[in-house]
Amino acid sequence: MDERPAWSAQFAPDALRTLTPVPSLDEITAEWAWNRSTGAGVKVAIIDSGIDPGHEAVGRGISGYVAITDGPMGLLHDTEPHEDSYGHGTACAGIIRSIAPDCELYSVKVLGQRLTGRGTTFAAGLQWAIENGMDVCNVSMGTTKKNFFGLLHNLADRAYFQKTMLVTAANNMPVPSFPSLYASVISVASHEGLDDPHLFYYNPSPPVEFGAPGIDVRVAWADGGWITATGNSFAAPHITGIVAKILGKHPGLTLFQMKTILRALSANMPHAKPG
Repeated sequence: MDERPAWSAQFAPDALRTLTPVPSLDEITAEWAWNRSTGAGVKVAIIDSGIDPGHEAVGRGISGYVAITDGPMGLLHDTEPHEDSYGHGTACAGIIRSIAPDCELYSVKVLGQRLTGRGTTFAAGLQWAIENGMDVCNVSMGTTKKNFFGLLHNLADRAYFQKTMLVTAANNMPVPSFPSLYASVISVASHEGLDDPHLFYYNPSPPVEFGAPGIDVRVAWADGGWITATGNSFAAPHITGIVAKILGKHPGLTLFQMKTILRALSANMPHAKPG
């Protein structure tokens, strides 16, 4: 046969790549997953309202910026340093830093002063993160508008194939929102746990797959302040931080491997060691 069928070239004998084994589910422990990892070298994009780089919770600063706006001449990407327009992005950054202090944070600003934005800028923020090689994206936002279902689904699939992991917060209201309900993302809702930021649960009845601390949690906010807040928005960055920590020790994991590891380490898995 002169020509191989489409998509089969990577399975030719001289193109096959050797895989790195992952322990069986019963053998995965927190020590194996993230022991001594600080998330160093892992690129984490926070798609949100910006990040206050001077807040004590943010720590080591920001590795990159882009603020995306949709004006009369189309989308504008401003890569100059910016502030947080609301406080929400800083809250997410602070949670992630508390778990993976040495990860590389990138602020992808798509929300304004009232924590509102357009679906086009949201999608553009996701696209920027994918095209710029982010390892993990914290997406503590979404849209209920069905006309964005296809566009965001396509971007989530692109992220999956490129190994950019999207950690998404479920809607706080019982209304479907996107991209949190896609199979190609790590979807997160809240639980009450406050004592251990590494304590999370697995839901065997998706679409929302994981629960993390997000009820009455103390988070960084605007103007160097702190507030006590509740929302799935604050649960997602707990999982983002854990994902960054795992990738810091095991770079190159795929999304399906990461979900398997998170499931094995969830607090409702017998013999799991979340701490």
